[in-house]
Amino acid sequence: MADQVLVRYDAVRSYTEQLAAPLSPEDQTVQSMPDTSPTKWHRAHVTWFFETFVLAEQEADFVPFQGKYWFLFNSYYEAVGPRYSRPMRGVISRPGSHDVGVYRRHVDDRIRELIGSLDEGSLQKVLPILELGFHHEQQHQELLLMDIKHVLSLNPLQPVYAGAPAEPGTLQELGWVEYAGGLVEIGHDGGGFSFDNELPRHQHWLSPYRLADRLVSNGEWLEFIADGGYRRPEFWLSDGWAQVQAEQWQAPLYWRESDGVWHEHTLHGTVPLDPSLPVCHVSHYEADAFATWAGKRLPTEAEWEHAALLAEATGGTDANLADTRSWHPRAAGTSGPGPRQLFGDCWEWTASAYLPYPGFRPAEGAIGEYNGKFMSSQMVLRGGCALTPPGHTRASYRNFFPPGARWPLTGVRLADGGDPR
Repeated sequence: MADQVLVRYDAVRSYTEQLAAPLSPEDQTVQSMPDTSPTKWHRAHVTWFFETFVLAEQEADFVPFQGKYWFLFNSYYEAVGPRYSRPMRGVISRPGSHDVGVYRRHVDDRIRELIGSLDEGSLQKVLPILELGFHHEQQHQELLLMDIKHVLSLNPLQPVYAGAPAEPGTLQELGWVEYAGGLVEIGHDGGGFSFDNELPRHQHWLSPYRLADRLVSNGEWLEFIADGGYRRPEFWLSDGWAQVQAEQWQAPLYWRESDGVWHEHTLHGTVPLDPSLPVCHVSHYEADAFATWAGKRLPTEAEWEHAALLAEATGGTDANLADTRSWHPRAAGTSGPGPRQLFGDCWEWTASAYLPYPGFRPAEGAIGEYNGKFMSSQMVLRGGCALTPPGHTRASYRNFFPPGARWPLTGVRLADGGDPR
């Protein structure tokens, strides 16, 4: 078993370094707004996680690699100790990206030595926190790409992270998939890994409902803009309309209009807007406003999960995730009996507030701070995106962001019928 764990550990850790490889040391230091973090901080923080929750707990004579790193790279774990201010992470020029690499290799060597020294019973006890560390690092791999996308978007040189944009797609007509609803079970079924916020599995009543069989497209969003979508308060939730006014939203985050032509910033650089691709980088407020304008609504997270479980059972879950290296949503393929684009492409906003499931209990200690403390003022998203590592999606996965967030790779799927909220 130790050999399997080491293979998994090395795969996760090396992928983070692959993602950072195209970036210069200067790229890795920039923090473009309080919600993003520098690339080198992501690389260091996930290393801090293994050092803090594995090495510190398992090494008899544990000594941290560098005591100040516990302060610099703690994110929000109150039980571990104080931390450096999140909005100020970009002013920390040292340690530099090279020194962070030294830190990563040092901790990796100690983790490998630890895993190799444990007997089978001891390894079984450590395995849950190692597995949590793997999935935690995968979350930061996705965030690393979202954050550097925002950083590069502010550079007038329009730098490219990697690759080239896909060929223009063909917009497939939007269809609808009917669901009978009824008494269903949602939440993780206990097979394999899950975060604590996916538990416990429980029953939920669904009225009959419909889901759009693909994501809303750029072309459809252009129609919303042309019809005054960002100027008409009747479509917007009150807080959303206030944010539209305060921040002067006129289009999705990375859209720019020049001489009547729309362009979109991507990790491939700034390119002409493709009407066939899914709209992305829109907030929950924008998603809800679009749905209202279209005479529809957003799905609840229970509706989405029910539909995804049925799709998984029939094998209809082809996904555009990070392993495609598209780094961007793709046009929906040919329609079939079920919904398209459920996994990958864009995280999908739901109408559900991020709240605990019935019977939820956070774990004891610092690890219990992982999800439960954020169950307020957030909305649930489902499905993964084009930046999500493979193996990091499942029907029960609950992502969450504040309703005004636009820098995550988020999109919109419409719903109809059933219960509106």
